[in-house]
Amino acid sequence: MSLPTPPRHREIFSVVGLDLERAGQVSTEVQRILRRLGVEPEVVRRAGIVCFEGEMNIVLYTPGGRIILLVYDDRVELIFSDQGPGIPDVELARQPGYSTAPEWARELGFGSGMGIPNMEANSDRLEIRSRVGEGTVIRATLFRRKGEAAGNSGKAGA
Repeated sequence: MSLPTPPRHREIFSVVGLDLERAGQVSTEVQRILRRLGVEPEVVRRAGIVCFEGEMNIVLYTPGGRIILLVYDDRVELIFSDQGPGIPDVELARQPGYSTAPEWARELGFGSGMGIPNMEANSDRLEIRSRVGEGTVIRATLFRRKGEAAGNSGKAGA
C-alpha cells in the first residue's frame, strides 16, 4: 500500500466575510501561483472562475472562512470552508438562478444564483458538504491531463 502523493504546492488563504474591498484578491493570487507553477492556461482560467465564485460566496454569506489551494502533477484542488449559516438544500443551490442573496448584495450586482453553477461548470468534480448552522465545505477538482477528465461531466457530488 503506497502513501498518497503530497501536493507540489499547498497554500491557505483567509477570507473575511463582508470584506468587499478585498473580495477577489485570493482568486487573483491563485491564478498568479498556478501560472508561476506552469499549470496549463485553460486550467488556470477555470480555477480562477471557481475560486472567485467560492471566494465571493464566503464574503457575501458568511463571517469568513478559508480557501486551500493544492496543486498536484495531475490536478488542482480548491477547498473552500466556512462557519457560515450552511446551505439548507444543496441540490436547489446547484440550480442556476437559485439565490438566497440579501437585498444589499443584489443592489451591488451579486446574487444572480450562478455562483455554485459556475463552480460546477468549471470543475471536473465538485463536492459540497453543508450543515445548517455549522457551515459549508466545497472541494473543487480540476484535472490537468485531458485524458483523465474525459467523460467527467462535473456533476459528481458529496
